[in-house]
Amino acid sequence: MSDSAKLTTGSINGHLVSQTAPMLFGAAAIMSIGIVDAYFIGQLGSKELAAVSFIFPVTIALSSLGVGVIAGISSVVSRALGSGDHARAQQLGNLGMALAVGFGLIVAGALYLLKGPLFGVMQADDDLRPLIDAYMTPYALGFPLLLANMGGNGVLRGQGAAKRASVILLAFAGANWILDPILIGGIGSFEGFGVAGAAYATIAGWAVGTLLAIVFVQTSTIRINPACLTSAQWGAGIWALVKVGGPAALSNAINPIGLSILTAFLARYGQDEVAGFGAAGRLQSFAVVPLLALSSSIGPVVGQNWGAGDTGRARKALLHSIAFCLLYGLITAAILVVARDWLGGFFSEDPEILDALSRYLLIAAWGFAGYGVLIVVNGAFNAIDQAPVALGQSAFRVFFVMVPFAWLAGDALGPNAVYSAELAANIIGGLGAAVLAYYVMRR
Repeated sequence: MSDSAKLTTGSINGHLVSQTAPMLFGAAAIMSIGIVDAYFIGQLGSKELAAVSFIFPVTIALSSLGVGVIAGISSVVSRALGSGDHARAQQLGNLGMALAVGFGLIVAGALYLLKGPLFGVMQADDDLRPLIDAYMTPYALGFPLLLANMGGNGVLRGQGAAKRASVILLAFAGANWILDPILIGGIGSFEGFGVAGAAYATIAGWAVGTLLAIVFVQTSTIRINPACLTSAQWGAGIWALVKVGGPAALSNAINPIGLSILTAFLARYGQDEVAGFGAAGRLQSFAVVPLLALSSSIGPVVGQNWGAGDTGRARKALLHSIAFCLLYGLITAAILVVARDWLGGFFSEDPEILDALSRYLLIAAWGFAGYGVLIVVNGAFNAIDQAPVALGQSAFRVFFVMVPFAWLAGDALGPNAVYSAELAANIIGGLGAAVLAYYVMRR
């Protein structure tokens, strides 16, 4: 194994903690952006909060492309290091970063051209469209910056440099925290940009993250080196990245795509129901941060040990991670249910919005443990070159459980059918992922 494969020896639990703890802060910082955006936009009015509730699942789905970039690069780099091939790790890391930037430019153009029809399909009201467009136009144009810093993040994670990777996320979020109140609501004689200000703050954060990513990668063992692109085997390298990163991106995007469909279902019951669902979704995203951090950190641990041929250590890491998901998910659900009314007050004073948020947490929070198991198993599958399996179980959860349940139960349960559908999808998805993990890892 390579000297850089530092996760192949020592305590498995120690590595999980050392890799997850920094990512916990990074993931919390990223998820807090949605909370901060919702808080300051909520001060503008219920219409603005409803507009960003339509935007939220779309931006999460697009951010999932960045997660796919991280997963693909981290997977190939960690396995190459685990097998002792440092030169291949260097080539694949550089190739992955270059492809990330190119892909970001393509997505930016497509999003700019298709943003209007997209929100039409989601049933956004005509009076919300100008607010949505004001946010999505700058967001689309700045999107390549997100994939650029995610590419560097993937190279760092593949090396086990979780602390540096988390600092990039913290800096990105910190810029957003500082700029959000200024650019949304204004300060002094500056009136702010309203909803569009949240997009400008996000783009500024991406720019900060990209600069840090370049600095950190250049001071790591795998550096930015254009010469690697001329010597790399492009066909084999692109395939190695895409066969993990592509399914990983789709797997992570499927959940917000499902949430977009659920948002369209809820639009039949009015803007207040959509606004409450959107605010609750931001709370949910923040509540599952430790699970998201673990799903990111388990990849390098499993990937390096799998690449080194030590499958027993890889299985042990996944088993311990699943146990944590169950324990944390159930405790967090209990806290959210008890504090749901108090938490709702941070987003709105509208009783209809607060009622929708409260019902969501009362029903859906009990499935967070299952969701954690699913995403952690997916992280492990991506690391061992089983990304299509991860994609399959994510697709089953959304398109064979969540969406059909919400549609079929709509007449009987009303808007609560959407919240119950998310609960059912997380429980069934988590159980299925655990069973599949046992089969694949044992085989």
